Amino acid sequence: MNMPPKPILKHLRQGAVIPAHPLALNSRRKLDEKRQRALTRYYIAAGAGGVAVGVHTTQFGIHDPKIGLLQPVLELAAETLDSYAPKKGAKMIRVAGVVGPTRQAVREAATAAELGYHAGLLNLGGLHKLSPSKLIKHVRLVAEAIPIFGFYLQPAMGGIALPYSFWREFVEIENVVAIKIAAFNRYQTLDVVRAVAESGRAGKIALYTGNDDNIVGDLLTGFRFEQDKRATTVHIVGGLLGHWAFWTRRAVDYWMECRRISVQQKLPVPPRMMTLNTQVTDLNAAAFDAANNFVGAVPGVLEILRRQGLLKGIWCLNRKETLSPGQKAEIDRVCTAYPDLNDTSLVKANLDEWLR
Repeated sequence: MNMPPKPILKHLRQGAVIPAHPLALNSRRKLDEKRQRALTRYYIAAGAGGVAVGVHTTQFGIHDPKIGLLQPVLELAAETLDSYAPKKGAKMIRVAGVVGPTRQAVREAATAAELGYHAGLLNLGGLHKLSPSKLIKHVRLVAEAIPIFGFYLQPAMGGIALPYSFWREFVEIENVVAIKIAAFNRYQTLDVVRAVAESGRAGKIALYTGNDDNIVGDLLTGFRFEQDKRATTVHIVGGLLGHWAFWTRRAVDYWMECRRISVQQKLPVPPRMMTLNTQVTDLNAAAFDAANNFVGAVPGVLEILRRQGLLKGIWCLNRKETLSPGQKAEIDRVCTAYPDLNDTSLVKANLDEWLR
């Protein structure tokens, strides 16, 4: 069975900050390799535990063969991790986004594995016509090419609402190593966590939050389930988030504090952490354009990175994809409201070096 190296698997299970890596384009909407590398270097310097490339924040358009950017972008991130601060880069979890019908998904998974990626974040969006049993078959075939990082994507972003029974069967697939829960729904989040708990694989399948509306809350919660008169408590150990693609140093700081509280079971949870949860959610609402059903999510992330100097602009592959009306003002508001959550000083001190 193809599994990540033991140190990486251990790291994955212990938890990590994994930014969903954006795509840096120039004004001609072509790949800006210098700034793409700079972003990867930023995540290394910020203390991220990994990167996810080819995912939603990287723009799904790169998976289009006519655009032809998937392999070059995956290669660029892998090369940067290998060459820039190689000791740190070697320890980082490398996740590649995998999408599409089975033939395409298997091909993408194989390409990612060849490039040294440790897991494939398997997006089931677009496969709405398949029954749960056929989706499981799809997952098993992709898992033959690369270890699977499951992905519960909210329907507003093109995901599929999946029953508990699907997740209960999903977690029995031996090559599933982690699951990102981005359902933005407490009931659906519980379906995934309970499936892992009741499968007996809680120590083997790592749970990561993608619930941008409850990031800190997810990290602090102990999910306790009773089965056959025995209790199992499961924790979400990290996050794989587009939200963590900006202000990453501070995300690492509060992730570490959440893990310390969670591991040490320090109760009650300090009220300041629940206040932080609402602040992070408010920040996310602006950056991800919650008011407009997340239409401006990717441009919102790019805009904050642009303000820090990491990007030149917020160009997307789709020319229609830009900030929504009122979104810029909302980003202005949260940037002013939460200065303690930014890592601008880190960027200013290192940007010239990252852009070399």
